[in-house]
Amino acid sequence: MTAMVQTDPQADGSAAADAPPAEAATAPRRPSLSPSRAADFKTCPLLYRFRTIDRLPEKKSLAAVRGTLVHSVLERLYDLPPAQRTPESALELLEPAWGELREEPGIAELFAAADDAGAETDVNAPESVEAWLASAGKLVERYFTLEDPRRLQPEAREELVEVTLPDGLLLRGYVDRLDVAPNGALRVVDYKTGSMPREAFESKALFQMKFYALVLWRTRGVVAAQLKLLYLGDGDALTYAPDEAELVRFERTLQAIWSAIERAVETGEFRPNKTRLCGWCDHQALCPAWGGTPPPFPAEAAAAAGWRTTLPVTPV
Repeated sequence: MTAMVQTDPQADGSAAADAPPAEAATAPRRPSLSPSRAADFKTCPLLYRFRTIDRLPEKKSLAAVRGTLVHSVLERLYDLPPAQRTPESALELLEPAWGELREEPGIAELFAAADDAGAETDVNAPESVEAWLASAGKLVERYFTLEDPRRLQPEAREELVEVTLPDGLLLRGYVDRLDVAPNGALRVVDYKTGSMPREAFESKALFQMKFYALVLWRTRGVVAAQLKLLYLGDGDALTYAPDEAELVRFERTLQAIWSAIERAVETGEFRPNKTRLCGWCDHQALCPAWGGTPPPFPAEAAAAAGWRTTLPVTPV
């Protein structure tokens, strides 16, 4: 089930809907900011460039695919009548969800190593597909220690929320689940398949949730009563109640991030930021911080995506 919340006519596509198909097809693309891309730029501007501008391919990970699978199961769980939302029913949803997911490009290759003679030397190779699915099943079962889905009736799941701020910044993101109380109070819920972070890192975890809260406030005029992160890795939960003043400050933070991104695109200057997270990055071979050389900045691709750049663009 997918719903969408939008605001101005440009954002909701009404102008494009009135235009002839040819004009709609050639309408310029428009850059936007999502929680994950904002986090990328904060972590490492060069990583943002590689992912968003260059769109370099990255290897899928077993942990990420498992997260996708668990999210799919929990979304489908709420398609069932309330009385049927049991752990047993949820586990029955695992196999069909996996059947669809494994058809996606790159998924099967993750498990091919398990069949190789040297698979035991690969710490990332799963013992078997069955064992990996069982680990996903444990995460699904743990969800029921945090909530009773029989008592919940979400307004939306996997909801695209977006808004254009007065300065033109387009914010977009997908909310795992949105609950609305009879009195109109909003609760934003996000599922995490890892463990709850230490207190020192809670603000980083809440960045994504404040992003959603800001978009919902700007579109609905209601400040979310609760932001809730469910950590299925250890069966813990992190809840937070934002206020309007905090969302105003957070909006300014996003605008500052966006201004920095725009300046970087204009000049093509995306600096690397060497941290312990570099060990998880697929792009070390292209990173100056690790002795690599980035490819030339793709000014044509940036312009085609709607970015402004001072770098020369070859006419098409």
